[in-house]
Amino acid sequence: MGGIDDLKGKASDALDSDKGEKASDAALDKGGDAASKATGGKHDDAIDKGTQQADSKLGRE
Repeated sequence: MGGIDDLKGKASDALDSDKGEKASDAALDKGGDAASKATGGKHDDAIDKGTQQADSKLGRE
């Protein structure tokens, strides 16, 4: 299982970089926008809360 642990470490290192932070923020924003569009904006508060929680788990800020 060393290969999976190595991959996990590399992914973690990538997310901890500035480039990774920007990429994760962009992906979360894009996903949030898609969810908002799909729900007609009816659940924007919940979507925003979810994306903020995800960003706190993935990102540095």
